[in-house]
Amino acid sequence: MQFRRSLLALAALATALGTFSVAAPAQTYKPEYKMSLVLGPPTPWGMAGKIWADLVKERTQGRINIKLYPGVSLIQGDQTREFSALRQGVIDMAVGSTINWSPQVKQLNLFSLPFLMPDYAAVDALTQGEVGQEIFAAIDKAGVQPLAWGENGYREVTNSKRAIKSPADLKGMKIRVVGSPIFSDMFTAMGANPTQMSWADAQPALASGAVDGQENPLFLFTVLKMHTVGQKHVTTWGYMADPLVFVVNKEIWASWTPADQAIVRQAAIDAGKEEIALARKGLTEADKPLLKDIAGMGVTVTQLSAAERDAFVKATRPVYTKWKPQIGTALVDKAEKAIAARKQ
Repeated sequence: MQFRRSLLALAALATALGTFSVAAPAQTYKPEYKMSLVLGPPTPWGMAGKIWADLVKERTQGRINIKLYPGVSLIQGDQTREFSALRQGVIDMAVGSTINWSPQVKQLNLFSLPFLMPDYAAVDALTQGEVGQEIFAAIDKAGVQPLAWGENGYREVTNSKRAIKSPADLKGMKIRVVGSPIFSDMFTAMGANPTQMSWADAQPALASGAVDGQENPLFLFTVLKMHTVGQKHVTTWGYMADPLVFVVNKEIWASWTPADQAIVRQAAIDAGKEEIALARKGLTEADKPLLKDIAGMGVTVTQLSAAERDAFVKATRPVYTKWKPQIGTALVDKAEKAIAARKQ
């Protein structure tokens, strides 16, 4: 009888401990979580992080507090290390670029395929559909928890020499590109001399004329006042767009209750929608006021005709063909079909 009572007491204790362990995550929350960003406010990218952090703090009644670390300062400014640092737990959360994370998740190169996405409806067809879900599964498999999409925008080309209307205009021009191999392939195919360097190194190089041009979303042109570093010509060619991804380190994610996970996910989705609107502001309106603002800085803005754009499409087609199997032929085929079926 005594033995039976001891067993019952042990069972009761185990039950109590089990109940306690379910509730334990509430006790393991960190006082502050570190969010990595390449750009801070007031850029749309930086605002993505701020909006997300503010919504999470408000909706969790302060249980989850997030501090922003722009300039990828948690990894000494090296944005190529961001995804690995997320996986390792050096970074708790991030809003990151598909370009920067593509070395670790090859499927993210999909968005860098030259001239795959002709308009914003094409971008949405990918991120908000089956293709986006498949890419999220790849990010998850690579060791990071994806939650929502944002947007850095279409990358347009600027330079100090001449209006770019054809691949011939790029011939021999030194263009700063991000450190992803597909970008070097694209600009080489168009006759340019691509140079990989950080933005910190690019600014003095552009100012001195050591580098002729660069490619970036247009909101950065005004924020960084690129006309002051010799960028007198802008061509809008929409050759690729860079979606952003809201993510959380997997161990951090697992430490939160399911209710808080749901709050953080919905806050990321809401922040993403708001940030995408900010990223497209001035470019989706009929008169494209952002282009007028740039022209007002004494910059020549060139908008390509369909025939002019097609010449760039043809010049970069071998790059598209080369990278398609590396990204995944089935995934690219699915993306092409989703874009063809999009609602405009």
